[in-house]
Amino acid sequence: MSEMITPELVDLDLSAESKEAAARALAARMVESGRVTDLDGFLADVAAREAQMPTGLEGGIGIPHCRSAHVTVPTLAFGRSPAGIDFGAPDGPADLIFLIAAPAGADDAHLSILSSLARRLMRPDFVAALRGAADPAVAARLVSGEPPADPAPPASEAREPGGGAPAGSGAQPAERDLGAEPRVRGRGGVGQTPAGHPFRVVAVTSCPTGIAHTYMAAESLTRAARAAGIDIRIETQGSAGFTRLSAQDIASADAVVFAHDVPVRDRARFAGKPTVDAGVKAGINRPAELLAEARDKAARGEVADHTPTPVERAGEEADGYGAKLRTWLMSGVSYMVPFVAAGGLLIALAFAIGGYEINTAPSVAEHFVWTEAASWAALLFQTGGLAFGFLVPVLAGYIAYGMADRPGLVPGFVGGAVALTINAGFLGGLIAGLIAGATVLAVQRLRIPAALRGIMPVVVLPLIGSAVTAFLMFLVVGKPVASLQQALTDWLSGLSGANAVILGVVLGLMMCFDLGGPLNKVAYAFAIGGLATPNEGSLKVMAAVMAAGMVPPLAMALATTLRGRLFSRTERENGKAAWFLGASFISEGAIPFAAADPLRVIPASMVGGAVTGGLSMLFECTLRAPHGGIFVIPLIGNPLLYLLAIAAGTATTAGLVVLLKGMRKQAGAATPSAEPAAMSSEVTAAA
Repeated sequence: MSEMITPELVDLDLSAESKEAAARALAARMVESGRVTDLDGFLADVAAREAQMPTGLEGGIGIPHCRSAHVTVPTLAFGRSPAGIDFGAPDGPADLIFLIAAPAGADDAHLSILSSLARRLMRPDFVAALRGAADPAVAARLVSGEPPADPAPPASEAREPGGGAPAGSGAQPAERDLGAEPRVRGRGGVGQTPAGHPFRVVAVTSCPTGIAHTYMAAESLTRAARAAGIDIRIETQGSAGFTRLSAQDIASADAVVFAHDVPVRDRARFAGKPTVDAGVKAGINRPAELLAEARDKAARGEVADHTPTPVERAGEEADGYGAKLRTWLMSGVSYMVPFVAAGGLLIALAFAIGGYEINTAPSVAEHFVWTEAASWAALLFQTGGLAFGFLVPVLAGYIAYGMADRPGLVPGFVGGAVALTINAGFLGGLIAGLIAGATVLAVQRLRIPAALRGIMPVVVLPLIGSAVTAFLMFLVVGKPVASLQQALTDWLSGLSGANAVILGVVLGLMMCFDLGGPLNKVAYAFAIGGLATPNEGSLKVMAAVMAAGMVPPLAMALATTLRGRLFSRTERENGKAAWFLGASFISEGAIPFAAADPLRVIPASMVGGAVTGGLSMLFECTLRAPHGGIFVIPLIGNPLLYLLAIAAGTATTAGLVVLLKGMRKQAGAATPSAEPAAMSSEVTAAA
């Protein structure tokens, strides 16, 4: 640990006022020491991690952290803020900030050291010593695990993180190896079960990065279990690797606690146990509540009927059916997109090389001439066509997977294949996936004899799910859906003139309303759904959607370049990155600007997106690739007009943002001068 932090990486008087400024100040020290190669690139990775989940902890601690290709060696920087900085903790600002930087390929030894720091942050004596350190060298020694040179302040002055035992109580656990935690034995009494043994809990903790929160949650649960007399064993699924809980530990447990923000690996191991499922920060901030809830569920004999799926785990418990439905559909779309991308680009390249007549070429398995460009074009075209053939089955299969986990895959794929057979297309795939997932969930809720449980996932569920899904798709809902799909295809094929422009405007507004949010995803899913059965109209829609999605980040980049004084220093830095993000069709590049000033940035973005979407449809631009931005311009129909449409929307949005921000600045400047102006007029009148 002493190699990861030095006195030069410590700032005991951190003057930053925001978490972004704090990260930049500490990261600058890393750059000066040669541990980070690209300040802006590293900060972008930190911001991306922060966007997944705030890194503030109760007790005045902030731990921004990430793995980044811009980090050369694992590094820690520590800052102490006299005023406090908001990192999203429920109890207020953080005064102790740890910036943890790990290389993208950091080995387990380094990550183990970082995780040990995360554990020590749950110890009040350690936190109190950091607050009392008067010299950067002392703070560096403390963080690195060496004995402090200065005495820590009295325990009564220490703020305790995570709701654990008070400072100086003697309840601090010793450092442990990573992976499966040593069992913490209860003291009997309140934690005992009717059978006489201590109440036994197995737990899993995990977070997106797997560096800090994973181990801090484990430490909090360990401390709370000791205080409650509970026998606990924890599996930390972190970046430093993990040792699985043994089958014996799981079998003997009275209840299970999951504190996680990423899917628990092999969650089926814990089926049949009373389970408490919460986010990793709940494990840090309120471990005693989670353990008490686990004990209550065990006392009631409450066991989940089925294991939650990866998509269900991603949502909040309060999510309604509509939110879950959107998540299930987006699960299928996300798995389908790579097939659309690969197939669409291959077909577009084939047309670029061999012309549109290449679709009549014979099979390359029967006729292929190595020296003919037409043969290579035919190879690309036929390979892309095969990739496209998987679109609907993959869509249906992974919608069902999102609903019912692996048992839903086979029924979903079968339903998608039926949708192709009856020409139900993209809509048929959506319906088939939902039917397959619902069927498997219904069967899972039935009481199954113990003798059949072992073959349920591999035989019974796929068999019944496939039979029911195929029956419903072939004989009940398939034909109406196929008719609806054909009507949609015909409508898209006939789009022209004002109707096409109006659709382009609407899609442009949707793409720019929430910048990667639900409406943006709906418009994008509509576009790539059309690529499953491509025609002139669906290719125009895809072009309009991508063009509109490029506008917000490009416009923010242009605005910060033309009128930088209207933006903060951080926004100007983000503007530089927004050029590339916009050019690559990553609408999320405008999110920092929209978050800082939504009332000006979002409406301006929507206007520019509408202009671009409408012009793209008016110019009859087409696109077979679902992504790529300007890098697929050679594969776009009417590319020069397409670039003109993007430029027009970008200029419109940038101009509106500059205008609106300028008006706000003028209004702010006019307010303090109002009183002097009034006094001047009174003097003039008196004269």
